[in-house]
Amino acid sequence: MDPYIVLGSAVIGFLVGMTGAGGGALMTPMLILLFGVKPSTAISSDLVAAVVMRPIGAAVHLRRGTVNLRLVALMMSGSVPMAFLGAYLLHLIGKANAAEHNVQIALGAALLVGAAAMILRYGLDRRSGQTRQGVVHNITLRPLPTVLIGMIGGIIVGITSVGSGSLMIVFLLFLYPMIGANQLVGTDLAQAVPLTAAAALGALAFGHIELSVTTSLIVGSVPAVLVGSFLSSRAPDRYVRPAITFVILASGLKYVGVGTTALGWVLCSVLLLVGAIWFVHARPWQKDSPAAVDLDEEDGLTAVSTGPD
Repeated sequence: MDPYIVLGSAVIGFLVGMTGAGGGALMTPMLILLFGVKPSTAISSDLVAAVVMRPIGAAVHLRRGTVNLRLVALMMSGSVPMAFLGAYLLHLIGKANAAEHNVQIALGAALLVGAAAMILRYGLDRRSGQTRQGVVHNITLRPLPTVLIGMIGGIIVGITSVGSGSLMIVFLLFLYPMIGANQLVGTDLAQAVPLTAAAALGALAFGHIELSVTTSLIVGSVPAVLVGSFLSSRAPDRYVRPAITFVILASGLKYVGVGTTALGWVLCSVLLLVGAIWFVHARPWQKDSPAAVDLDEEDGLTAVSTGPD
């Protein structure tokens, strides 16, 4: 085992447990960029490690009753066969002369779509004010679109190991807009278990697994995911998710061929734009914000009510 891969996978596993973001979008770029693992090997090793890691989150949601098993079955009917097809396509790409470049382009495209999906999810939550109060077990299922969502996610996961968390959850938010995001996450995590298993079996069948890399990922990520899952109920993720989105965006741009200098300028521009948006929205120069005034008034009323007669 590589102790540095163990450490890196532990950090990413902790973030996955804390935020619910897909591990493939972070784990695979880490293996390729930091440790020089071939893209096909990194993708397949990550899939096998995810088979051990993902059931932890799914088990938590099953105990909380936030999983619609009928919805899971519909998504599985599309995702599992397409995951095998994706693994086979990865096998075919691996025999081409420009194999590594093709895999990197496919992975970069999936990462960019994942980053856009996460940003869109932020917008949806903010626009709705997080008021989706539907119960996941009472929804009216739409079989054909749900199966199509599973098919799209399955083939992307089979080829790149990315897509189950960051892509499919956004499709579900569009299809079932009244359901709470946490309930959709629980349902998506549950269907991701057989989906990831199917993609991993396909990868095993076509011989892309490197045992030392896979073992290092499992040893580092599984305990960290468990710790992150326990802490996720207390720690807010509004600070962690933007950082993950930024890393996904950077990795995707690098994979699709953006040069190092251009990538630096793009990322600096993104940071400046986000900082400007926050500055305009938060207005830190205003000392007496409405929230502060309300808090002061509440404290004053409390002091009056609890003071001596």
